[in-house]
Amino acid sequence: MNRRTLDPTSSPLAALVVHIRTSRDVKGLTQAELGKLVGYSNVYISNVETGKQAPSLNFVKLCEAALGTDGSLELLWWSWKNGSLIPGFPEFAAKEREALAIRLFEIDMVPGILQHSDYSAAYESAPVRRGEATQEQADERLRLLSARQQLLDRTSVIHVVLDESALRRPIGGPAVMARQLKFLERLAARPGIVVQVAPYALGEERPFSHSVTLLTLPNRAMVGYTETLQRGFLEQDAEVVSAWAGKYDRLQVNARNQPDSLVAIREARKDFERYAT
Repeated sequence: MNRRTLDPTSSPLAALVVHIRTSRDVKGLTQAELGKLVGYSNVYISNVETGKQAPSLNFVKLCEAALGTDGSLELLWWSWKNGSLIPGFPEFAAKEREALAIRLFEIDMVPGILQHSDYSAAYESAPVRRGEATQEQADERLRLLSARQQLLDRTSVIHVVLDESALRRPIGGPAVMARQLKFLERLAARPGIVVQVAPYALGEERPFSHSVTLLTLPNRAMVGYTETLQRGFLEQDAEVVSAWAGKYDRLQVNARNQPDSLVAIREARKDFERYAT
């Protein structure tokens, strides 16, 4: 597990190690110089960066402050420590925190960073009831989601297209859905956040059959992300991502505009409010 061959997609720990190393490189710091800032030896840092030693939470927090990584290192540390995230997601999460613009398409639920806390809690409680996750894992995913939601205040542009089914699938029941949709309405009123609804009427003309995220990074490069049931995939091939972006552009054009989308969200909310009373 060395500098040349370390694959950040291979595990949450590898993603964390690579992010520490690349963040240090971006700051122009040697291992010894970082060591002086955080109070750890350059030997310790070398062992961490080559995968010979797992970093402590204290070390990660000190690196966070010294390298200005805005919580992404701790996010990766917790995802490694608890194993609560699917493979591939930690690398995406690190890129997500750097993004200048985020474009999302979601099919049957509200994307994580736009979720009301009650909606998130209801969704994460189901795997626990089914015996597919522990309560500790569910709590950890909620904590990580809360950290990711800081993107709402920091990212310049967040554009989300929701399939109409996301407005109607009753996560947590009518009262929770009503709160979630009201939360979406408030978010859509904020500068830099655009919410559109892709109506059922699009039918087979909807260009995506899976959820997709497109990130524009500080160097203006674009990366994409999607998931299967087993793992997440961070797509960095420029040609592939360009094709995804073209499909997203068509989706935006064919979806309802923001005012009409807010009408659809409001109507769905009122329906849930009637059932909740």
